[in-house]
Amino acid sequence: QVQLVESGGGLVQPGGSLRLSCTASGIIFTMYGMSWYRQAPGKQRELVAAITSGGISNYADSVKGRFTISRDNAKNTVNLQMNSLNIEDTARYYCKAAHQLYRNTYWGQGTQVTVPS
Repeated sequence: QVQLVESGGGLVQPGGSLRLSCTASGIIFTMYGMSWYRQAPGKQRELVAAITSGGISNYADSVKGRFTISRDNAKNTVNLQMNSLNIEDTARYYCKAAHQLYRNTYWGQGTQVTVPS
């Protein structure tokens, strides 16, 4: 059974930082590209950051220079370091695993990040 479990969300003041983590089980982690998405109320889910199995990362323009995605293949974990948070970053953040060759994709349940105005 495949599981992606996110952690690290919470309430943070504007300008603050949070570190999200997603731990995968039931998959060969090194065969999967990992990514973080977010969805704010009334908005579509959007890609925040992604990292390939080889460690190449890319980011949404809105988070470039503030967020950093990383992966630890030994721990089956992908992290998202979020700095200089602002109210526009308020959303539920989801971890996604996508097989690098096939169409297998898996999602976590999400973790809430709230930056109050």
